[in-house]
Amino acid sequence: MLQAAVLLAICVLVNDPNAIVGNTAGTPVAAGQDGQLALWWTAAALAAVGVALRRRRPLPMLAACVLSAGVHVAQAAPLMIIDLSVLVLLYTVATRYAWVISLSALTCLMLLAAGWSLYGERPIPGPSDVLSTGPGLSTPSGPKEVMKVHRQASADTWSGLSVLGSALVASWAIGSGARSRRAYLDELHAHAQDLERERDQQAALAVAAERARISRELHDVVAHGLSLMVIQAQGGAAALDNHPADTRTALETIVATGRDSLADMRRVLAAVGEVDDAWHPQPGLTHLPALLAQVNKAGTPVRLRVEGSPVTLPATMDLSVYRIVQEALTNTMKHAGTGAAASVVLTYHDAEIGIEISDNGHGKAANVSGNGLRGMRERVKLLGGTFAAGPGPQGGFAVRAALPIQGDAA
Repeated sequence: MLQAAVLLAICVLVNDPNAIVGNTAGTPVAAGQDGQLALWWTAAALAAVGVALRRRRPLPMLAACVLSAGVHVAQAAPLMIIDLSVLVLLYTVATRYAWVISLSALTCLMLLAAGWSLYGERPIPGPSDVLSTGPGLSTPSGPKEVMKVHRQASADTWSGLSVLGSALVASWAIGSGARSRRAYLDELHAHAQDLERERDQQAALAVAAERARISRELHDVVAHGLSLMVIQAQGGAAALDNHPADTRTALETIVATGRDSLADMRRVLAAVGEVDDAWHPQPGLTHLPALLAQVNKAGTPVRLRVEGSPVTLPATMDLSVYRIVQEALTNTMKHAGTGAAASVVLTYHDAEIGIEISDNGHGKAANVSGNGLRGMRERVKLLGGTFAAGPGPQGGFAVRAALPIQGDAA
């Protein structure tokens, strides 16, 4: 709206339509001037409305501005600043619509201008045409003068067409370039949003994976430690009356197991910055004899057998093998029943390590959908191995896993 008002005000101040319109038809100023002025101002108002509403309806408003300019030209009035509305609307169409539509609009405007000037033999008048004719000016007489005037009119026609055509092409080109640049910036913005969304998704997945890892570690540590402490407490309570020394030994074992479990928990929490003893090494196969000693001391006999030539495993795999054995033995102590014995077999091959933990218990079988077995299965899956758990062929329960060994053996 503001641009339309400014355009109309500049036209009034610079071109002075009241002084120009009515002097271009070769008649005295007073004859028919009021009617021409009214028609000119009506068309100018239509052009101003087109500029004001160009963002809502670009194509209809372009047609309105073209009609306004056509009315001005049909009056033999020169093109004024208000007629620049056609260029403004063509620019708007080029920025809003696809290349085919905007180029079609440009082509139509070029054909209209050329048709009016060439086929109607009426060149589009410019401001200089106001002074070319008027009251008191002589008209050409004789063949030579008529030919001279005809040649001058033809030259004016081609000159006006070249100027108007250049202005139309420039307006369309600027608008089309602005649309291409806006589309490019929108594409960059959309790509940046996609990258930001992908980054947030990756961060969320990383948080979920870390949370699951910490959950598995805490479950393995707490479940094993609490199982040992419960078994020792039950044994100490049974021996309290008849064997006080055994009760004292069970209590000492409970204290030691609790301290070890607390230390393991602190190591797990160190991964998220909760404590400052992350320097403490994570457990691995070198700690396996101590783990088996704890289980034996808790009353569940367990044997370890190693087949093949042991190799140094990567830190992640070393920890995972330890945790799998630890959780499987915890399930044995919880579910195998009294008098059950367990066996741990580690088999080293060239490309993988096999782990088998089995027992000969007769108690309630372990829950195959429990947290312990699910945690073992997830560990093996993350390392690209295979996992199976279920009742053994001779009774009891067995856990079997195979992990691929990455890299050269050390």
